[in-house]
Amino acid sequence: MQQAADPIKGRVVDEKGVALPGVNVVVKGSNTGTQTDAEGRFSLKAATDATLVFSFVGSKAQEVAVGGRSTIDITLLPDTKQLADVVVVGYGTQRKADLTSSVASVKEESFVKGATQDAGQLIQGKVAGLTVVTPSGDPTGTSQIVLRGTATLNADTQPLVLIDGIPGDLKTVAPEDIQSVDVLKDGSAAAIYGTRGTNGVILITTRRPQGNVTPTIEYSGYASTQRIARRPEVLTADEYRQKIADGVGFTDQKSSNDWLKVISQNPLTHVHNLTFRGGNAQTNYLVSGNYRALEGILQKSDNRTFTGRADINHNMFDGRVKLNLGILNSDNKYTSTSDGNSFNGYTYRQALIRNPTAPIYNADGTYAQEFSLFNYENPLSRLYDSDGLNTSQNTRLSGSIVWEPINDLQFKALGSNTRYDQTRGYSENKQHPSTLRDGLNGYASRGTTEVIDKLLELTANYSHSIGEHRFSALAGYSYQDDLATNFYMRNFDFPTDVFTYNNIGTGNALKIGRATEYSDKTSYNLIGFFGRLTYNYKEKYLLLASVRREASSRFLGANQPWGTFPAVSLGWRINKENFLASAGFLDDLKLRVGYGVTGTAPGSSFLGVSRLGYGGYFLANGRWVQSLAPISNPNPSLKWEEKHEFNAGVDYSFFKGRVYGTVDYYIRRTLGLLYDYQVPSPPNLFPTTTANVGSLENRGLEVQLNVVPVQTKDFTWTSTFNFSTNKNTLLSLNNDLYQLTNDFFNTGYTGEPIQTYTSRVQVGQKLGNFYGYKVVDVTSDGKWVYMNKEGQSVPYDQFTHSEDDKQVLGNGLPKYYGGWNNSFRYKHFDLGITMRGAFGFQILNVQRMYYENTGVTQYNRLRSAYDPIFGKAVLNNTMPLEFNSYYVENGDYWKVDNITFGYNFQPNIVKYVKNLRVYVSTLNTATITKYKGLDPEVNRLGLSPGIDERDKYPTVRTFTAGLNVTF
Repeated sequence: MQQAADPIKGRVVDEKGVALPGVNVVVKGSNTGTQTDAEGRFSLKAATDATLVFSFVGSKAQEVAVGGRSTIDITLLPDTKQLADVVVVGYGTQRKADLTSSVASVKEESFVKGATQDAGQLIQGKVAGLTVVTPSGDPTGTSQIVLRGTATLNADTQPLVLIDGIPGDLKTVAPEDIQSVDVLKDGSAAAIYGTRGTNGVILITTRRPQGNVTPTIEYSGYASTQRIARRPEVLTADEYRQKIADGVGFTDQKSSNDWLKVISQNPLTHVHNLTFRGGNAQTNYLVSGNYRALEGILQKSDNRTFTGRADINHNMFDGRVKLNLGILNSDNKYTSTSDGNSFNGYTYRQALIRNPTAPIYNADGTYAQEFSLFNYENPLSRLYDSDGLNTSQNTRLSGSIVWEPINDLQFKALGSNTRYDQTRGYSENKQHPSTLRDGLNGYASRGTTEVIDKLLELTANYSHSIGEHRFSALAGYSYQDDLATNFYMRNFDFPTDVFTYNNIGTGNALKIGRATEYSDKTSYNLIGFFGRLTYNYKEKYLLLASVRREASSRFLGANQPWGTFPAVSLGWRINKENFLASAGFLDDLKLRVGYGVTGTAPGSSFLGVSRLGYGGYFLANGRWVQSLAPISNPNPSLKWEEKHEFNAGVDYSFFKGRVYGTVDYYIRRTLGLLYDYQVPSPPNLFPTTTANVGSLENRGLEVQLNVVPVQTKDFTWTSTFNFSTNKNTLLSLNNDLYQLTNDFFNTGYTGEPIQTYTSRVQVGQKLGNFYGYKVVDVTSDGKWVYMNKEGQSVPYDQFTHSEDDKQVLGNGLPKYYGGWNNSFRYKHFDLGITMRGAFGFQILNVQRMYYENTGVTQYNRLRSAYDPIFGKAVLNNTMPLEFNSYYVENGDYWKVDNITFGYNFQPNIVKYVKNLRVYVSTLNTATITKYKGLDPEVNRLGLSPGIDERDKYPTVRTFTAGLNVTF
């Protein structure tokens, strides 16, 4: 006879007595269940002879018999083996214990705290092998991410970013709205995404409602200010005058200005996030709003963003059908001081080079200018005689339906439509340097961009256990369609400044055919079929196998538009074997080995066929006729660039979870590298052809170590170390059909007026090599002494400066990366310290290269321009501007990145306030380095990494105070 269901309530806490929200409480053998609220409390109905199952990620599940009780309070103990954690993988989740691939997971409690710009900064320094750098302080900037090195020559190297399974970027959702970030690092994990996963996959999971949710309001907010982390030390007005007295040919203009200070400000940033949760096990919801008002350290650089998100779940037919609807909208607005971009770095350059004795204004109040000097403009005039605004809106509608016709079998359909619209305008008035110097008489531009991404994914997943055998099978179909349109026009010679860029047709340049305007439209799609099988025997023998078959419209005209991307990985939990049964210190020890293939499509479409394009004009029979000429050769042999990756790893846990981590070694080889090859013309109609020819290898070691040195009732110290290496080698660039004249090509650029390449990509060598003249000394009168390739010293007057004189000067990619993160908790106080570093690389300091030359007296100089070179002599003023090894510096650094100190008040300390936390934080706190530039954290993307650009927006140090409160 079935017992009547009676109400049962209770509270769930951890071993320290702290409430656990979100614990699943289920009546065993039924679909009845709920979740604990923010105070750890639950309420449900169950028969007096029922059993309740309590489960929570990171804790040991417990079963408790009701036994006629109406109140049940329990304590969940931590899962010391760290194996109950759920890790997000491709098209689903897995227990950490079941992983056979290299996957890293960072939960919300481990995120970098404070004023983070995007999802990338949340996990900065947290994952071995994942390099996250923020080389700019621009509030519109984005983190750069590289996973396990550069694996291609002419395609994007950034990982695929998925937000709740839907493509996006690091700024699609606000950092405050993210619950966890999982990183699929190796080929066997990423291959299920085929071509999209070739650079690795970052899976962002947002906060979502689950089960019964007590109506809750959560607010988090903070205010920040910034300072330039390290100022460029240019001459002050007094120092400038002293140099004049010393005989330097500067000009004293009788004023005193710190031009960098003139264009700077004391920024105030504030961020607010408000989240509403509610509902029950049948229907629940989450609605959040995030407002980010970011100010930059330089004037007229700001970024305002509002992001709203709603997530609604509904279960029906006894939980057999589950519906989800997601709506996300982000409105972004930032000022623009350049045509189409945010802050113009050229304005920052003018502040550095401007004479510190020059006045800001003329006697009549106009900005003081000196157009007789080349590329020399008043930086305030550039800022305030221009007007620009970029606005954009990103809207994503998504929905999914899951049908479980029988136990263990699920069918899922996921669809999304993401639309990005940007409108930008920029103008320069009649007092702007472009008018006064170039006679433009006012300038304006207008542009729009629209990108629409549509995604449909259908999957079927079956999971079942038979005795000691547990397996799952996944099959799916994916279709993605992208459409992008652009429009741009510019005009000049306006009758008035009143309209700025809002009446662009009044400019005379359009009427006389000197204005520029264009529009374009591109589209491509990607279709894929995929499947995956996992198998677990006795919880110690593990298998994963997957395959994806994929085609892209970019291969129109090619013979092989389809690519096949298989993967397999194995795991062996050695601690489950009898011969380790007596090893009481060992919680878990798992060996993993995997192999996977992913691919890369060319960045442009129609490369498999010959194409014609419109070019310049010619005069024919008295009429101007636009020319039509070849723009690509056909290559029907074009195919997918393939990345083959082998990974071997170890997962371990000792001493009841006090020591745990992973070790991975990988070899990643890219075959059929896509590159544009010079071909004879004729017979070819176009001088280059895109072809799959070369090969490239990356290999490295990754170590993650987590230690809990101290764990008492009141005090806990957790320490995490990570270390990684990466070595890449270009293996080949030629085959029988396509060959380079040499086994190398040059890339990178110094900028004007030096105007030369900086880097060389050569077969048998590492990517990122700086290539130029090597100096080893100076003469007593301050002239360079070079070393030629024979190792001989040659003085400047005898050096030929030929191409044959150049050699490798260093490498812009670090050999080693390290991180050390510490978390301390004492009663209600917490302290987090994040540190990271990079070692074994060089940086081209472009500011020193341009601003330490003593022969330039029209512009301001760095103080270091007058330091003795190699401790011997100041650079002779007859030495021209030059790229050489003296400006290639050791870039090693160690950063104390994030320090956060917080206090958690007692729950319900104020009526209606369930939880309250206050904290202070610093970001980019301190840098230990011998690098003389502003910040050793520079660009590492592309084929010429390690260049510290002279116009780069200065990096900043951020100070934050914030609070989190739950009602």
